[in-house]
Amino acid sequence: MEAQIQANYTYMGRNFSNISLTNEDSTAFSDCNSDRSGEFPTTSVQSKRLLLACATEKSDDLIEQLVSDLESESIEDQKQAAMELRLLAKNKPENRVKIARAGAIRPLIALISSKDPELQEHGVTAILNLSLCDENKELLASSGAIRPLVRALKIGTSTGKENAACALLRLSQFEENKSAIGRSGAIPSLVDLLETGNFRGKKDASTALYSLCSLKENKIRAVEAGIMKPLVELMADFESNMVDKAAFVMSVLVSLPEARAALVEEGGIPVLVEIIEVGSQRQKEIAAVILLQLCDASVVYRNMVAREGAIPPLVALSQAGTKRAKQKAEALIELLRRPRSGNGASSSDSSD
Repeated sequence: MEAQIQANYTYMGRNFSNISLTNEDSTAFSDCNSDRSGEFPTTSVQSKRLLLACATEKSDDLIEQLVSDLESESIEDQKQAAMELRLLAKNKPENRVKIARAGAIRPLIALISSKDPELQEHGVTAILNLSLCDENKELLASSGAIRPLVRALKIGTSTGKENAACALLRLSQFEENKSAIGRSGAIPSLVDLLETGNFRGKKDASTALYSLCSLKENKIRAVEAGIMKPLVELMADFESNMVDKAAFVMSVLVSLPEARAALVEEGGIPVLVEIIEVGSQRQKEIAAVILLQLCDASVVYRNMVAREGAIPPLVALSQAGTKRAKQKAEALIELLRRPRSGNGASSSDSSD
């Protein structure tokens, strides 16, 4: 077995030829693929024992030892233990339950508050990988993971922030956690990551925000944190590869009058009309959804959309878009062709 492992594995390049990741593992990382665990070196002995644990069912003893090492007085031992646990949790879904049951969650949460950036990052990412298991989500939240993750989101390394965003996304998939995450101050930090992060950070932040902002109180927090500015900027930049994600986040926010006012103030109407003109079919559909909510709420906004030249591309969309896009485009055209004079007394937004 040992010779086979040495012949078939390229650890640093992560080519584990005898390990086939399950569909659960690959899809779980598809929308928050931030674990850069393959980048961290280990000694040959440590590599060997980790590979043996990954390739066999005999990982229990190693997991127990690593959990014990998390509380070592040596920071280097803690780093090594947290790094190996994150790898074990990433590469074998069944290890996620084993690691949690071995008592790793509380010491890993404690590491998130470490002043050592690398140790904090390992702790955050191990928590992320454990959170991919539904059985662990409730235990992570009840063990106090949310506030330390929010702190890492604010002051962690670039990778630590991204992985904290992903971990919070996973915890937000339990409805009762969404309010707690919002109250813990995550929303402004996610908005900051959306605005200033690299592509990975923007993607992770937008995905987390989309989940969290299904809750009205978090929508309000996001708008107050200035989310409309980065959303409009990302939607205006077709090279950002973020148009769709930004538009979907915006679509869940515009039910709020404050969000609609901020969208208009940030110059969102011309951007949305441009998407209707030149965006992909999906982008056109979601832009039509947003514009319909905007126009249905306010005669003033309706006038602005009409003056922006929205009717011709909407007519084209009503004839050649998706079924849903056609319906939204037709409803928008009907709204925009109504008489637009008067003081907008029938509108709901205070901007009228």
